[in-house]
Amino acid sequence: MTEPIVVSVIEGSIAKNMGIEKGDSIISINDEKIGDILDYRFFSADPFLSVKVRKESGKIVSYEAENYESQDLGLEISFGDEAKARHCKNKCIFCFIDQNPKGMRDTIYFKDDDVRLSFLTGSYITLTNLTETDIARIMYQHISPINVSVHTTDSSLRVKMLKNKDAGKVYKLMKKLSKNGITMNCQIVLCKGINDGKNLNKTVKDLLKLYPFVNSVSVVPVGLTKFREGLENLVPFDSEDSKKVIEQLVFWQNKAKKKYDVNFVYASDEFYLKAGLPLPQASHYDGYPQIENGVGMITSFREEFAYSMETLPETIGNRDVGIITGRAAEALMNEVSRKLTEKYSNLKLEVFPIDNDFFGRSVTVSGLITGKDIIAQLKDKALPKVLLMPDVMFKDGSETMLDDLTKEELEFIIKAKIKIIPSVGDVVAKEILGI
Repeated sequence: MTEPIVVSVIEGSIAKNMGIEKGDSIISINDEKIGDILDYRFFSADPFLSVKVRKESGKIVSYEAENYESQDLGLEISFGDEAKARHCKNKCIFCFIDQNPKGMRDTIYFKDDDVRLSFLTGSYITLTNLTETDIARIMYQHISPINVSVHTTDSSLRVKMLKNKDAGKVYKLMKKLSKNGITMNCQIVLCKGINDGKNLNKTVKDLLKLYPFVNSVSVVPVGLTKFREGLENLVPFDSEDSKKVIEQLVFWQNKAKKKYDVNFVYASDEFYLKAGLPLPQASHYDGYPQIENGVGMITSFREEFAYSMETLPETIGNRDVGIITGRAAEALMNEVSRKLTEKYSNLKLEVFPIDNDFFGRSVTVSGLITGKDIIAQLKDKALPKVLLMPDVMFKDGSETMLDDLTKEELEFIIKAKIKIIPSVGDVVAKEILGI
């Protein structure tokens, strides 16, 4: 195992007070080797710390300190290649990454399936690439909660859907993790005619048996782009299909509510939009455990926006602004526009829904809009002074879109000022008003 290297030490931290320096190699913490960020967090949380480091000179030094409040040690660390994210070994019939066109940046094609990322960032994993050592570590270090892509608890069908001979062991492994106190939030990517209908009933029934360690289940429709040449023949859910899925889940929600006082399984917002049905109230979502998976996102936004309407100022200065959005959020943004322009006569607000010609118009979420589509659809229009864009259209913490077009480049081409904002109801309201 490669010794991790200290990249920086936070001023005033335990590590700084110990005397640990940039460039030191961490040999061990409390005699335990540190292979990745989870090892570092787990072992540095002990109330008494003994840290052994190798100085750049080669000298080995040991430091000791108390840490009864389980504070962060205060180190930024660079780990070796063995700590890099694990690649997915499945060939899922519904994989969205396989539906990307050729010629995009390499990171777009990387499929992670790493329990560490699931715990740290909330990504979903399939549990198909875990060794017995990995499983033991999850339970020993209590790596919880994690997010699991289940799709089906039918062993033979899961092997077929994931194209991995080990995929059928998922429910057995989940039972083992449950018995050891590991909490899981699960998702089912629903494929019409494959894992829906009776199979969906079986899957939800099986997962409900593991409550509360299976804390929640989201059901989302398979995402299909126009780049599916050579892939499984999958068809999208239409309005009637979506209504049936929602009705089916209501049956299980009633069962879960009666037994555990939670709805447990939730249809994604996309199913309601496809079905043309109103979205549930906030209480339906039991604290939004799956909001990052598109479950309750619209309801949460409306709730935040409604609250902000009660606290906004009575008057504002003249304001000319626009909002760029995907088709899925078009109705929601039009609703926001109507309510704000009714309240403020000197507010000029225009919503610009963008069709996804890059991936195909069946893809409607804002997070998959490309700069090229925005340019093609807006470059010849008279635009407001300011255009607001949701941060989901950009790579995390950056101003670069999915197709590598930057905010600055986009501003130059469409000749409009752009501001990136979070998709939070009260924040959007204030940004629209410029307050």
